[in-house]
Amino acid sequence: MLSTLSQCEFSMGKTLQVHDMNLREMENYETIYVDIESSIAAAHEKIAECKKQILQAKRIRKNRQEYDALAKVIQLHPDRHETLKQLEALDKELKQLSHTKEKVEDKLELRRKQFHVLLSTIHELQQTLENDDKLAEESQDSQMDCDNP
Repeated sequence: MLSTLSQCEFSMGKTLQVHDMNLREMENYETIYVDIESSIAAAHEKIAECKKQILQAKRIRKNRQEYDALAKVIQLHPDRHETLKQLEALDKELKQLSHTKEKVEDKLELRRKQFHVLLSTIHELQQTLENDDKLAEESQDSQMDCDNP
C-alpha cells in the first residue's frame, strides 16, 4: 500500500510538474504571441511607411522628368540677352528698310512727276507741230491761190 501510495504521490507530483510546465509553456506562448503580434503591427507600420516613401519617390521622379523635359524645351530657345540682341538688330534693319522704302517712294514720285512733265511737253510739242503744219498748209494754199490768178 505504501508503494501504491508512493506511486500515486509520485504520479501526482509528476502531474503537478507537468501542469506547472504546461502553465509556464502557455505563458511563454502568450509572450511569444504578444511579441509576434507587435512584430506584425510594426511590420504593417513599416510597410505603410515604405508605401508612402515609394509614392513620394514616384512623385519626385515624375517632377524630375517634367523638369528635364522643360529644361530641354528651354534649351532650344536662345537666352534673353541673345534674343534682345536679335530684336535690336531686327529693329535696326526695319528702320533701315523703312528709310530705304521712303527713298524709293520719293524717287518713284519724282519719276512720276518727271513723266507727267514729259507727257505734257510731248503734247505741247504735238500741238505746236500740228499748228506749224496747219500754218504751213495755209501758207502753201495762199501761195497757190496767189500764183493761180
